[in-house]
Amino acid sequence: MSQSLDIQRLRALIKNKEGVKLDFKEILNLKTESDKKEFAKDVIAIANSVGGRGYLIVGIKDTTKDIIGINPKDLNEERIQQIISYRCDPPVNLLVETVNYQDKCVGVITIFKSPLKPHQMRQTGAFYIRRGSTTDFARRYEIANMFQEIGLISNELIPLYNLGIDVLNRKLINEYIKKLGLSSNESVEKDIWLSLGITYYDDDTNKFYPTLGGLLLFCEHPQIYMPYFGIKIITYNQKVKKITNIGGSIIDMLNRSQEFLETYFKPYDYPIEPIFQCIVNAVVHRDYFDLTKEIVVVIGGTKIEVSNPGTLPKGTNTQTIIKELNPAKRNNWLYQRLMTLDKENRFLGSNYSLQNLIGMFPKNTVRLLNIERRNLFKVILPGLKEYKIAKNIE
Repeated sequence: MSQSLDIQRLRALIKNKEGVKLDFKEILNLKTESDKKEFAKDVIAIANSVGGRGYLIVGIKDTTKDIIGINPKDLNEERIQQIISYRCDPPVNLLVETVNYQDKCVGVITIFKSPLKPHQMRQTGAFYIRRGSTTDFARRYEIANMFQEIGLISNELIPLYNLGIDVLNRKLINEYIKKLGLSSNESVEKDIWLSLGITYYDDDTNKFYPTLGGLLLFCEHPQIYMPYFGIKIITYNQKVKKITNIGGSIIDMLNRSQEFLETYFKPYDYPIEPIFQCIVNAVVHRDYFDLTKEIVVVIGGTKIEVSNPGTLPKGTNTQTIIKELNPAKRNNWLYQRLMTLDKENRFLGSNYSLQNLIGMFPKNTVRLLNIERRNLFKVILPGLKEYKIAKNIE
């Protein structure tokens, strides 16, 4: 038997619940084509899911954690590697070994963190991920995010073939070009827009199209074409719910959001800077592949919640981003241009790091939630009443 896996590590894994990177199987059937396909789906899903290496442990009941054990001959590494290589594209890097644990043989398949994801089923073209302890089809935005993560695509540069470049505001673009120190006239205008990633030229149609980033930055009303790219602010007055929808280009939305917060919070002793910076962070880090959700700000007595489509960047968690003064950007192309476009310099400096924002409130009153199953990241700040109480106690 191979003993390359540390026994202490195996014991710790067995104590854990099944999750996106851990799956327990009492037996591993690989007799039929259906069995092999289900096994390949599980391996692909674990490899595609967020986090480091994953483990598929065989010979243990997933509910009771009873050690059943296996016959080591049933876990043939060469055969398993062949099954995966034939069905996974690109092949998933894994290690197959058996470990003597509590006088029984336990199979451990280690699925290494992959720089080649997303992986798909070769025969069907399907992509899979883990949702909790369940293997499921990956959704479109999840697949797109995996391609973006490894640098194969940048969502801001995706062309919008249903629109013409007439939806872009020429004046705004020319102001941006001047800030870059470039000169432009009608003869070279389209070439400059193309080189800056504001537009895309399609050889098949011989036409220019706006990119997603171009639309977000230089269209006066991008929500006409992308309804969920706005900001929704929900407030309550004597339990009466009021919804304020804020649209426009990203800079316009930030300006209008800031004006709204300044007006709304004028009667209250409450710091609006953290709320606004959560909105600033949201427009930079939101998942623009997710066309089903918008940025939502809920202002109430017990909590103020900023909800943003898109989970944390891969390899980070709520603890690491608190300490990061310059965290990874999901939409770096967008971020770089916003630094130039924003006259208020709201994207520069580290004054609004999460660590500093949390420090503006009484201890343990700020919560961060990374909800992968819903593709959401939330910052929950104390509400108007809660902040007043906590401040008085402190």
